[in-house]
Amino acid sequence: MAKWIMITGAMLFVIGALLHFAPGALNWFGRLPGDIRIESENGKFYFPITSMLLISVVITILVNLLKRW
Repeated sequence: MAKWIMITGAMLFVIGALLHFAPGALNWFGRLPGDIRIESENGKFYFPITSMLLISVVITILVNLLKRW
């Protein structure tokens, strides 16, 4: 259990450092084809379908690799 918490913390640290030191590195995320964005006078609606699918695939691959390790 402690190993998983340390790995998760390290991954969050790397993502946080990337966002802090290179804020433009992830500008493409959230603007992928398939993400639904509706803007009108009354409000905005944003549903990141493709972005969430991408995150799901990456996390699934990482978890499967870490299980075998």
